Amino acid sequence: MAVHVRPSRRVAVAASWPLGVALTSWHYLWRILPVYRTEQEGALPDDLPPAMPSGVESRGLQTPETGRGPLLHRLYTARIADARLGAPELIERLAADPNRLAPWQVARFRKTTGEEGRLRVGDEFLVHMPGPWDGPVRVVEVLADRFRFATLDGHLEAGQIEWRATETGDGLLSFSVESWARAGDRLAALLHEQLRMAKEVQLYMWTSVCERAPRVAGGGLGDGVEVLTRRVGAEAFAPSPGHG
Repeated sequence: MAVHVRPSRRVAVAASWPLGVALTSWHYLWRILPVYRTEQEGALPDDLPPAMPSGVESRGLQTPETGRGPLLHRLYTARIADARLGAPELIERLAADPNRLAPWQVARFRKTTGEEGRLRVGDEFLVHMPGPWDGPVRVVEVLADRFRFATLDGHLEAGQIEWRATETGDGLLSFSVESWARAGDRLAALLHEQLRMAKEVQLYMWTSVCERAPRVAGGGLGDGVEVLTRRVGAEAFAPSPGHG
C-alpha cells in the first residue's frame, strides 16, 4: 500500500528544503573530495537492472520501462585501506541503519515497513530529500555482501540501487553504490536533462555516501571516488512497430 505521511511531517520536511539545498550547494562547492568521472554509451539489455528475485512483491514498483528520458547506469566506487571491518560486517552495519552513510543535508531514511535495526526483503523506507519529492523504496534483495532497493510510485527515479562491499585481493575493501534508473516522471526528466539539478544532487549524495563508508569500516579512503556512467537513450525504450 502507498506510504502516507502526516501533514505535520510534510511541513517539517518542506521547511528543511531551503536549508538542505543551501547546505548541499555549499558542501558541493567547497569539498575537496577527488571525484573521477567516466561516461560511456550504454546499451540494452546490458545496462538494465538485475532481474527481481523470485517472491518479491511487484506492487507499486517503478521500473525503468515505466520511466521517462534516458536510463543512467551509474557505479560509484570507493576503496578503503586498513579497514577494521570485513565486507559482511560493513554491510550488516549499513543494513541496520542506512543513515550511517546518508548525508543529512540531502537524504534521511525513515523505515515505514519492517523491524528497526535489521533489513529484510519487503521492508520499505521513505527517503526524505530537499525538494518536492519523498523517495519511497522497497528492499528487494539482502545478501551477506550487498542489499538492493527498488523505487516505488512517487519516487524521483524509476529503477533500482544497490549498496555492496567487496574484499579485494590487494588487502583493500571496495565499497560501491550502483544504480540503474530513469526519471520517474516528466518533471524529474526535465530536472535531470535540461536543468541537471537532480543529476548533480544525486551525484553529490552517492559520492558522499562512498566518502563516509571508510569511517564506518574503520579505515581510510583511497584516492577519491570513481564514478562510471553509462547512458542509454530514451529511444531504446520506445515501443516497437506494431505495438500500441
